[in-house]
Amino acid sequence: MAGRKRAFGRVRKLASGRHQARYPGPDGIVRPAPHTFRTKREADDWLADKQTELRRGDWTDPDAGKVAFGGYARTWIAQRGVSRGTAELYATLLRVHLEPALGALPVSNITAADVRAWRTAKLDAGTGASTMAKSYALLRAILGTAVDDQLIRRNPCRIKGASTAPTPERPTATVVEVYAIADAMQPRYRTFVLLAAFSGLRFGELVGLRRRDLDMEGGTLRVRRSVAELRNGKRLIKEPKSAAGKRTVAIPKVIRAELTAHLQVYAEPGADGRVFIGSRKAVPRRNHFGKLWWKACDTAGIKGLHFHDLRHTGNTLAAATGASTKELMTRMGHSTARAALIYQHASAERERLIGDAVSDFVERARKQDRGPDGHAGGTRD
Repeated sequence: MAGRKRAFGRVRKLASGRHQARYPGPDGIVRPAPHTFRTKREADDWLADKQTELRRGDWTDPDAGKVAFGGYARTWIAQRGVSRGTAELYATLLRVHLEPALGALPVSNITAADVRAWRTAKLDAGTGASTMAKSYALLRAILGTAVDDQLIRRNPCRIKGASTAPTPERPTATVVEVYAIADAMQPRYRTFVLLAAFSGLRFGELVGLRRRDLDMEGGTLRVRRSVAELRNGKRLIKEPKSAAGKRTVAIPKVIRAELTAHLQVYAEPGADGRVFIGSRKAVPRRNHFGKLWWKACDTAGIKGLHFHDLRHTGNTLAAATGASTKELMTRMGHSTARAALIYQHASAERERLIGDAVSDFVERARKQDRGPDGHAGGTRD
């Protein structure tokens, strides 16, 4: 009978012959089912499921998720508490890759099928795998918060592996190649290249170094800050991303003399003086340095090597000394063992400190590349 009361909710037959189900939420508001049903039995079954959902505490307010994804995502980014650089990246991914397809949709209306269709369309349009992985990861994180906010019951981002882009193995520059590039660089950047390769510091950590961070007598340097460049050209001096990023790193003996000479000629004076500055006394910019880098690589006859690949070289050399996973994590500034394990090799024991061991590798490689007259050349019998 139409309108007959039930133990939970009500079902009524409409003029169309279909059935409508209505139920009281925990807030006392009576809400209709999102769709009508072909039979009364189907409506009863839906109400039974909804009652079970309420009893389990899994109920979410269907009206709460009606907020548009675009607005919710922008608020999510603003409240995330990430660095300005990361916030800029998120905002770009949202504006360029997420909002055009999903921005106007209510959060509660985004389905797994919508996510799959969006990703497929973007890939078919030529969006790179790395960009898609970052965009998908951002979408999943935003909708994960929507689950926590009880706007939706389940995250619709369920594509296995979609947030991980295939990353081809980057090349590892040999010691000889490192010196060839350093020799081809402007003199003020020679030590910059050597320190990057044999200490494993990142570009932002190198340009953030101050004189007071260097202990030349003890042969160590402290990483306490990093310089980040925003898309608008502004630069920020910030702390490393994690507590592990603040670290003390051994300076290999083989480059200490060159670093000392660099301090005397090119670095700013005073304890707070910057170790690496450009010819115009400013902090080196990535784009300008990149031009010098590619020119030096071309002069040295080395193709496809990025500056950041020098970090790969330094970490590989450090791992070859037999350093433990914990020691590699400390040297690299990582809070997890994943990256350290990539570089780690089996070793019976470690006989020297990592910094001194790296020096031995460098000196041995350079001797092998010198001819009888002491000049660089191919290895001779």
